[in-house]
Amino acid sequence: MNRYHDRKRGSLSLFDIALVAWLFIVLILMGTHSTLYAQEKAIESLKETGKAFATVAKKVSPSVVFIKVEKSVAANPNMLPFNDEFLRRFFGQPMPGPNQPQNPGQQKRLLQGQGSGFIVSTDGYILTNNHVVGEADKVTVKLLDGREFIAKTIGVDTATDVAVIKIDAKDLPVLSLGDSDSLEVGEWVLALGNPFGLSHTLTAGIVSAKGRSHVGIADYEDFIQTDAAINPGNSGGPLIDLEGKAVGINTAIFSQTGGSMGIGFAIPITMAKVIYKQLVEHGAVDRGYLGIMVQDITSELAKSFKLKDTKGVLIAQVVADTPAAKAGLKQGDVILKLNNEAVDSVSPFRNKIAMTAPG
Repeated sequence: MNRYHDRKRGSLSLFDIALVAWLFIVLILMGTHSTLYAQEKAIESLKETGKAFATVAKKVSPSVVFIKVEKSVAANPNMLPFNDEFLRRFFGQPMPGPNQPQNPGQQKRLLQGQGSGFIVSTDGYILTNNHVVGEADKVTVKLLDGREFIAKTIGVDTATDVAVIKIDAKDLPVLSLGDSDSLEVGEWVLALGNPFGLSHTLTAGIVSAKGRSHVGIADYEDFIQTDAAINPGNSGGPLIDLEGKAVGINTAIFSQTGGSMGIGFAIPITMAKVIYKQLVEHGAVDRGYLGIMVQDITSELAKSFKLKDTKGVLIAQVVADTPAAKAGLKQGDVILKLNNEAVDSVSPFRNKIAMTAPG
């Protein structure tokens, strides 16, 4: 009897086998269902993101404008600015203007270019780039609804590449201005403009970096870097957050081919707001200055000055009879804070001083 019971305990009945098989099938079905559910959720999430993009595009498109510029130049190739690759890429090849004189020495050619901008007031003020409109003889603005206006240039600031133009219209759709200081790396942003003349093109990407300087585009640089596709013609258009607010002015691309390579730069809207206000009120920008030459702190300098890190700027020279000289700043001083905020390096320090009104 004992051997019989031991054999019963050590073997599986048909019922046990069926139960195990059933449990195995259930687990497979549950796993399949879980996978399908995860896939459906992922697709639904992508659909929601697409709907968010579509909503923003529909909201802001009426306030984004197409800008066409014209400039007459001497036809003599030696006098054309085509040694400047930046101008060549923007304006393209020269086109003959109408009714040109036959005398080659007096012949003119018409350069035509295009860019973007966005309306920031109901009565027609538009933000764009200086390199779009700054040298133009004629600026034409076209709205999403097809209306065209000849624009007046209110003011330009070559140091930041910001410009303000105005059209004679009322009750225009306005693009709200956001807060670029609160942007974080990794956030979604959208670029809206007219690349290669393709009106109101939307591209999406993320904020790749903030505070980019030493790019070589302007004197005062604090660029937002994005991988949202920016191409020639996008210049002056808005960089937009998912709330539909402008957080930057699309300005340039880093490219070896002339097309987008995933590195675009936008002027932060907090800087553009300050420039806009001064250009509208005074037609020019009046910057604060100290009267010093500064340089970044290297690890060697930090060790020499017994600093705990390389933050701050070193005063290399103080110009006589300037605010800095009158305030007692001296060569060899290290500036660690400005208005009780830490000074990291030269570029943001210069930007903050420049954005501070004189007095």
